[in-house]
Amino acid sequence: MGRSLRWGRRYLMVRPEHFRVDYVINPYMSVTDQPDPELTMRQWEALREAIVAAGGAVEVLEQRADSPDMVYAMNLGLADSQHRVMLSHMRFAPRRNEALSSEPWFIRHGFEVLRTGADGIGAHFESGDAFAFGDSLVVGYGPRTDSDALKQIANEWDVRVRGLRIVHDGMYHLDLPFCPVDSTHALVYPPAFDAAGRAELERIVPEPIVLTDEEAFAFSANSIVVNDTIIMPACSLRLQRELTALGLRVVVLELSEFHKGGGSVRCLTNPLDFDLSAAYVAGGEVHLPS
Repeated sequence: MGRSLRWGRRYLMVRPEHFRVDYVINPYMSVTDQPDPELTMRQWEALREAIVAAGGAVEVLEQRADSPDMVYAMNLGLADSQHRVMLSHMRFAPRRNEALSSEPWFIRHGFEVLRTGADGIGAHFESGDAFAFGDSLVVGYGPRTDSDALKQIANEWDVRVRGLRIVHDGMYHLDLPFCPVDSTHALVYPPAFDAAGRAELERIVPEPIVLTDEEAFAFSANSIVVNDTIIMPACSLRLQRELTALGLRVVVLELSEFHKGGGSVRCLTNPLDFDLSAAYVAGGEVHLPS
């Protein structure tokens, strides 16, 4: 087993008081299949409690009534252990109010706020596309994040950024086909990426745990690791054996109501402590697969 992740101990979550499906921006959404409010809240509370039970901390942000997808807190912004946050600049206009509400929270909690664009102008960046892993910040681009955003993050933060082009409609954020497990292992779904991206993925992840189609579309990679616990929305017997062999305790939660919006465990939780120290490079670097 690789060394434990250096992040994932503190999370921001958004209480789902106004969660619903008002529009369709991914293949999982349908305005005719609305989440049940009471079940939604029970499932969200179970996730929050599981994080705390695993030794993590949870900060809670109230949800805007006009932002039904704000509950997917992973996409509020990319926050790191140096108290910097790169706010998301959403590709779809109905989601842009989410950053307006999260910015005051980040400022109150001592974060330096940066952005790649605003109001539809400038590079789009959605933080569900970014993970600290190995010696880099790994960023998925294509469906939601523009490649130009990778250059801005690298330059602003002096970090090495490795990009992966996402080409699968059902895997529109990196947090769907990629989940860091420890310093060397990650859950990965290679069909989400183009050929160059798949080759780069093999270089980025020393010991990949490759998901089957069934596992990937059960949102198995949309999971989080808190200390020695991995919290998942689904886990096949094969995956459970592999993860247990790495010394992880597997906790599986029912999050059916949030799947109606196209998200699960990872989408609902924004890590506030990404450690990018291993990715430091003066002036920044961007590596795109070719």
